[in-house]
Amino acid sequence: LREGYRGPVFIQGDHFQVKKDTQEEIKNVKIFIKKSLKAGFYNIDLDTSTLVDLSKPTVYEQQRRNFEVAAELASFVREIEPEGVVVSLGGEIGEIGGKNSTEEELRAYLKGFKDELNKVSLNIKGVSKIAIQTGTTHGGVPLPDGSIAEANLDFETLEKLSNIVIKDYGLAGCVQHGASTLPSEAFYHFPRTKTAEVHLATEYQNMIYDHPIFPEDLKKEVYGHLKKAHANEWKEGQSEEQFIYKTRKKGFGPFKKKFWDLPEEVREKICQELEEKFDFLFKELGAANTYAAVKEKIGQVYVQRQMPEALKARIS
Repeated sequence: LREGYRGPVFIQGDHFQVKKDTQEEIKNVKIFIKKSLKAGFYNIDLDTSTLVDLSKPTVYEQQRRNFEVAAELASFVREIEPEGVVVSLGGEIGEIGGKNSTEEELRAYLKGFKDELNKVSLNIKGVSKIAIQTGTTHGGVPLPDGSIAEANLDFETLEKLSNIVIKDYGLAGCVQHGASTLPSEAFYHFPRTKTAEVHLATEYQNMIYDHPIFPEDLKKEVYGHLKKAHANEWKEGQSEEQFIYKTRKKGFGPFKKKFWDLPEEVREKICQELEEKFDFLFKELGAANTYAAVKEKIGQVYVQRQMPEALKARIS
């Protein structure tokens, strides 16, 4: 509003993850999807790669539960998405942080996924992008002292698989997760390799928590909460620094009012550095000066939204 911007705002929902191959787990993810669509999230990543079973004899069978559950969730999205809106869906063929993805895995997933969708309807829209593993992990790998290990990213695999999904399947390209902690000079490679999407949130989070002006008392309060509320996520052998680094993304929600209420001077200094980072990345990733293209390709769709019950109760 302050910038006077008019047009669509693209909000992504990442990690719609099925962690267990159970109907209860799938049901819960569907509930989460429904809530997200109501909130205006029209770009959703369906992560069922945790269901890949490497004990199976063929790559197709290894990927089976991955593409079957992903197709079930995709069909559900198409049933409930608002009229006039086509939600951009992403799939994932290998868990981020595992071994690098292969062409055989990619083709097995996309064939199986399409076959499953065709059982529902020959006209149902599938995914627009595929996340692959190329040598990174979500948010980077924290070392015991809290520093981050240098990532070794396989741009050759990224380019090869992106070209396959573009030319043979008509998708936008491959998705690179865990890229936020890469060195600055690495980002210009993504447009060159036809990467459709790059996930960058961890560095922004780090810039907030680690900024010298960020209040130490609030940081201690957030970290104390994490150690209590998420103690079950503290893995054996992890240092406190490693645990905090991997979980502090979960500190923003419970403390959002305190983040909003930070002194203006603190917010301005942190936001200025964030803006400079955004500016750099927009240019490196070839996303600058795209307003006209967005206006041409993305039509305005007015979606009637109901006021959240919590807000109704607050103002009544």
